[in-house]
Parts: sequence; C-alpha cells; structure tokens
Amino acid sequence: MQLAHDRPSHLLIWITRGQGRMLFDGLRRGLGAHNALWIPAGSLFALDLGRQAIGQAVIIPDGTPLRLPEIPRHLRIRDVQVQSELTTLIETAQRELQQARPLHQDALEAHAALMSVWLRRQIMLEEHIPDPRNAAGRLAKRFCDLIPNHYRSGAPMADYAQGLGVTPTHLTRTLKTATGRSAAELLTERSLFEARRLLTETDQPAQNIARHLGFGSAAYFTRFIQQHTGMTPGKLRRAGV
Repeated sequence: MQLAHDRPSHLLIWITRGQGRMLFDGLRRGLGAHNALWIPAGSLFALDLGRQAIGQAVIIPDGTPLRLPEIPRHLRIRDVQVQSELTTLIETAQRELQQARPLHQDALEAHAALMSVWLRRQIMLEEHIPDPRNAAGRLAKRFCDLIPNHYRSGAPMADYAQGLGVTPTHLTRTLKTATGRSAAELLTERSLFEARRLLTETDQPAQNIARHLGFGSAAYFTRFIQQHTGMTPGKLRRAGV
C-alpha cells in the first residue's frame, strides 16, 4: 500500500502494534499502535508500515445501507476498553467469515453495523475532532480529492494547478510540504498502482490498459512501467507483483 491509491470499497484499518507513516486525507501523518483509519471508497491514501507493524483490515462494499462516516478519519484510541471493543468486533467477524455458517452474510452485515456504531461514537468525541486546516492543507486536500476521478485523463499536473487557481510551482511546493510527495509524484503513483493492478489481476492487453489510463501510446506506457519497476509490462504481468 506504499503507492498512493484509492479503492472501490470502504476500508477500516486497525493497527494493533508497531509504527509507520501514511498519506491520508491530503496530509502526511505518523501512525502507531491502537490507531484506527476509516478510508471511504474513492479516498486517496498510502501506508508505509514498519516491519514490526501488525494490524487488521475490514473491507465494506460501497453502496451498503449501513450508516458510515462519509469522510476519512484517523483515530488514536487511548481507552483500553474501547480498543478491546473494536478488536473483538473484528475477530468475531473474521471467525464468522471463516466458518461460513448458515446466515453468515446476515451476521457479517450485523458485525459491520456494530463497527459503524463504534466508529461514529469515537468520531463524536471532542478528542477526535480534527484540527482546522490552513490554506496549504486545504489546497493539498483539494488536489488529493481530484486524483481518484481524474488521473485516467492523462492530464498533466499543470492542468490540475490551473483548475485549482494556483501556479504549478505553488502546487508542487504545497503538496511536497503536506504529503512528502510532489503533485506530479502523486499522479504518477496513482497511475502506477492501477497499471500494476490491471497487469497482474486481469488479462487485458497492455495497449488497452495504456489507453484506459490516458497514455498517448503503448510505447509510452511501456517506458513508464520500465522506468518505475525495472520490468516491461509483460514481465511484470508474469511476475505477478
């Protein structure tokens, strides 16, 4: 998950040990034990966890009738009882999924509903109200929110800057400060993540993938993949990484 990307489903990540860093909601942040991340479908993020980090992830399909938070949230949970509540909910859902007993889908939906209640209860607490963003933080978030819906267009970073009413230099400097990546690097990472996913998880020809991702030609797509992975699209597909 080190490359910036978004996913079609909602994601709840519960870190129980270790540390790391993340790109989340347009900002670079530290991540530690007993941190919960709520990542709505279509939200740009990246995780870089240390080797000792341990956590759990819950995937909830988009479009579910559950009442779920609509914006990304990073919660640092200090109350031991509250930590235990979420761990128990996730582990119980995992057992239900593994056992596949009758009505297990109904049970999983019920467990997901309880996780939603847990999330919304924590979000309501004053200690979890996010700090106000400054102008740079707001700009970084606006740019990161644009990427999931527009990265396939092939538009250069300068077009994004124009749409946001700033210069390319200002956008690059702001994103580097807020996220640790330049605006162009974020666009590259999102395209690279999707290219790798399509090459390793589908049998679509490389030229179709290139067209889908807004590359001008299959040759340019091949150079892009070689530059960032050291492999041709065909070799990357065969390696399955």
